[in-house]
Amino acid sequence: MFLRIILAATLLCLLGCSDFIHPVKSTPEPTEYSFNYWLLQKMYLYEDELADLPPDGDSAQALYKALKDPFTTYTPPTKSEERATAINTSLVVGGDVGMRYSTDATLEHPIKISRVYPNGPAGRAGIPRNGNIIKANKIELIGEKAKATYDSILSYSKNIDLLVAYKKDTTLYKLEKEAIYSPTVFVDTLYNESGAPGIIFVRIEGFKLTTADQKYGTYGELKAYLDSTTSDKRVRILDLRNNPGGHVLQCISMADLFASQGTLSTRRQRALNADGETEYTTSTSKAKAGDPGESGKYIILGNGGSASCAEIFIAAVTETTDIPFAGKKTYGKGIGQTNYFTYAGGLATITNFEFLTPKGNSYHKTGIIPKYECENVIGKFGEDCAAQLAHKLYNVKIPKQRETLAKQGSEFVYYNTTNTIAEFEGGAIEWYNEDTYLKKFLSSQVK
Repeated sequence: MFLRIILAATLLCLLGCSDFIHPVKSTPEPTEYSFNYWLLQKMYLYEDELADLPPDGDSAQALYKALKDPFTTYTPPTKSEERATAINTSLVVGGDVGMRYSTDATLEHPIKISRVYPNGPAGRAGIPRNGNIIKANKIELIGEKAKATYDSILSYSKNIDLLVAYKKDTTLYKLEKEAIYSPTVFVDTLYNESGAPGIIFVRIEGFKLTTADQKYGTYGELKAYLDSTTSDKRVRILDLRNNPGGHVLQCISMADLFASQGTLSTRRQRALNADGETEYTTSTSKAKAGDPGESGKYIILGNGGSASCAEIFIAAVTETTDIPFAGKKTYGKGIGQTNYFTYAGGLATITNFEFLTPKGNSYHKTGIIPKYECENVIGKFGEDCAAQLAHKLYNVKIPKQRETLAKQGSEFVYYNTTNTIAEFEGGAIEWYNEDTYLKKFLSSQVK
């Protein structure tokens, strides 16, 4: 509703206050189809497809489906705000208690708490990580139906009472759901048994503008962690497995935390100039010195689910520093999209730029090949591979090979219906003020 008010006010200003568009009734009002057609003609990177688009039509969605690029999409007004929220933020829609869980089929009560957000209801109540949920709202969570039962209670109840067992103690916690911005950076110390110092795994799940760090997003979470641990000399694994990407500003700023000089990324973009005409521009992002990640021992861990902004980060760090990349070849999404709120409040997501690595290489549809390839990067296998590499490169002491959790029937399967990260949600994206494009569109119509 707020967006519609802004658009309406902008249109009134254009019609009544502009120096070059006077309040004449003949000024055409664009349809949703014509506005999207105009955006695509001006912005879409793959120009050879544009000639086949019909200039007139009724369905904006059909217009986008005619294109070959799967990342150029249209979201109708009824879903646009929800989509924008998902791209921009880590907000859990519908509220949450601020924790994640896994299931272990070998347990009588299979739901085990895997993460607790410090600033959420669960964190403030003191719910322990790795505790088992015995009951939710007096309903016992047992057997194969435990997950479905818990998910239903979490979805439809505002007040949730959890009976949690931890270290032979059982405690009842009374929680109330609230708006939660989940963290996007998680830190765990592994391989610290038998007196070993341990290896720190820094799990980066996406690149969001607004997260648990309300001011600086994912970048703020990572920088705050690095700032607070400058004296810690242990090896850190920057874990980007299955990271689908996010905002360009975020991943480039985060790469700069580790690089002291050089080009981080080059972008070739199809955009509008000041006259409302299409032109191609090339821009680079440069590293600056003085950030906390420039010293220390790091390894990047990724796989085929590491895409888009995650690939910008991986390429920027590995080609400007001596930090190695281990794991599997990345997805290979070297293009980016700009999001535009349309005249009617829909959301146009249009591919209009492509990326090159610091050394000028394209990785689109080919991916980034790791320097050290892991045979398997799923779950504990990937962590073991990173630990062995840390031992090889940095002589890190690790415990004797532990029995893997990957035996059939004993590996944790992670579930989280409210915090699941959609594949390639957002990708490498940026936003433009819709007023700018509304003005340019209207002015182009009256020339």
